[in-house]
Amino acid sequence: MGKVNTKVVLSGVELQNPVIPASGTFGFGYEFAELYDINCLGAISIKGTTREARFGNPLPRIAECNAGMINAVGLQNPGIDAVIAHEIPELRKVYRQPIIANLSGFSVDEYVECAAKASACDEVALLEINISCPNVHGGGMSFGTDPAAAAEVTAAVKAVSSKPVYIKLSPNVTDITAIAKACAAAGADGLSLINTLMGMRIDPRTRRPIIANKQGGFSGPAILPVAVRMVYAVRDAVDLPIIGMGGVSCARDVIELMLAGATAVQVGAANLVDPMACFHIVEDLPRVMKEYNIENLTNIIGGAH
Repeated sequence: MGKVNTKVVLSGVELQNPVIPASGTFGFGYEFAELYDINCLGAISIKGTTREARFGNPLPRIAECNAGMINAVGLQNPGIDAVIAHEIPELRKVYRQPIIANLSGFSVDEYVECAAKASACDEVALLEINISCPNVHGGGMSFGTDPAAAAEVTAAVKAVSSKPVYIKLSPNVTDITAIAKACAAAGADGLSLINTLMGMRIDPRTRRPIIANKQGGFSGPAILPVAVRMVYAVRDAVDLPIIGMGGVSCARDVIELMLAGATAVQVGAANLVDPMACFHIVEDLPRVMKEYNIENLTNIIGGAH
């Protein structure tokens, strides 16, 4: 087999390969430029951004597990205006590939304001809408656990965005395909899944939860099989491009999620264990493609169905 083709396309946005550092695990990207040439990446999903600056949750925020970690950082970020004025231009100085803006909100209005501003930013290629936030006007339940709320956010963001809108789904639901269908019907251009599962650790010495927030998002290698199952199910349920994520730590995991139905794949917790994780995955991808006789990555998307 000769040269392999790693290119993929997300809603008209061409990526040189499917590997994307996941939001919240790669800062605003330029911090990693000191370690390696980040232009090897397919795209970067920058730190989750809200309307106002947020300090995040109280410390401690991290608890380790055997095959992963639990975090409750609480969307610490400088706010949408500062991200557009400072963080994205700083990233552009060292990075030429597509930038994905990851946006969060605690009300539909907040999502709309952030989406309108991010969409108007020339440097942003795609919007990734994190609907795992508690809905302050809806009794505190996450937007992502209620199909009607998920659809409302999707439609509202689509109305103000000229850029493709990908909705990031929460796995903490009985049936993720119901949420996926609601987002698709409301006009989503694509879906990102899965966000973290909910987890908790207790310290036997203090007899108290390790994380100040009590519970947090569980990520790492342990959740890969859950991600594979959910990406596979959503691929069957809707005809939208999927960015798959959850426990990815090597090039073989990328292939597995693409066979399940993902067009591109995000790498999260692995970056926190090894800052070079994405670099190594990109570097190893052509070798693994040859190992499995894959000449062109786009040909295997959804190949397990």
